[in-house]
Amino acid sequence: MGFLELMMEKARKNQKKLVLTEGSDPKTIRAARQVLDQSLASSVVLLGTESQIKKNAAKEGVSISDMEIINPELSKELDKYATEYYELRKLRGMTREQAKIDIIAPLRWGAMMVHLGKVDAMVGGAEDNYIDVFFAGLAIIGTAPNIRTASSCIVIQTEDTSWGVNGAFIFSDCSVVPNPLPDQLSDIAQCAAQSCRDYLEAEPVVALLSHSTKGLKRNNSDLEKVRNTLDMVKEKEPGLVIDGEIQVESALIPSVTDIRAPNSPVRGRVNTLVFPDMDAGNIGYQLVRSFAKAQTFGPFLQGFAKPISFIPQRASAEKVMITCVAVLARAK
Repeated sequence: MGFLELMMEKARKNQKKLVLTEGSDPKTIRAARQVLDQSLASSVVLLGTESQIKKNAAKEGVSISDMEIINPELSKELDKYATEYYELRKLRGMTREQAKIDIIAPLRWGAMMVHLGKVDAMVGGAEDNYIDVFFAGLAIIGTAPNIRTASSCIVIQTEDTSWGVNGAFIFSDCSVVPNPLPDQLSDIAQCAAQSCRDYLEAEPVVALLSHSTKGLKRNNSDLEKVRNTLDMVKEKEPGLVIDGEIQVESALIPSVTDIRAPNSPVRGRVNTLVFPDMDAGNIGYQLVRSFAKAQTFGPFLQGFAKPISFIPQRASAEKVMITCVAVLARAK
């Protein structure tokens, strides 16, 4: 079973509630219809102006009669949501008046719905910048226990099933944190490991990638960052199978591992690749997609207390639907 089929199966079993923050976006409307038609969620909420949502749905030839439409500005929950937002942000200078203005932004409203348990998952970014989705999640939902840095991952599905988990890998972080410090990279590694459990249904085996493999006589800031990251992850999650610093071929090819990293616990088992920075991660996954003809899914946000994610710009309705499926599958 491939990644998408597995996520659809989990979403159907979960039957969770989803909010889409750009309810008038045509591809979002089409994706919402697919989600309900395939029984991937128990309900879908579209945020926005009711007349515009209905107008665009009619243009697309999509029925939305079984979807809830909420205009935050007109909602009877406005005072409640504004008060909760104020309580969350007052120590950062938020006023009650500003909270009432800010909370009507669809991304914040959707995040508040997730925070308060009105829905189980949120997807946004079709019209907003993905960073806005990220920061709305941080401000309202927050990160998972013992995690301070939220990030993202890509699911890579190769045709050769001898790699990873039947050909699938988690790549992280390719989209969010530009140049993580060791404590941030350790959070990314832990979150990527959890993404492996959630998305690939496998125990993670993590490689902290670098330009060096166990270069004990080499010292520079890049290598120290990865070495410090390894120490932090081992302290926080001692049962996690992880190694670094390690080059890609040393991580993936057992004969090379034996030479460069003898007795490495990840030998022949790696399914989660953690890159030292966003440049490396982004370049890495695009190279694999281009040259190996691999399928890529995501990016998906990880590390939040509850499942949210953004839609890549210029994404099709199909990709929006896949993002919805991923967050619904991850919802508890």
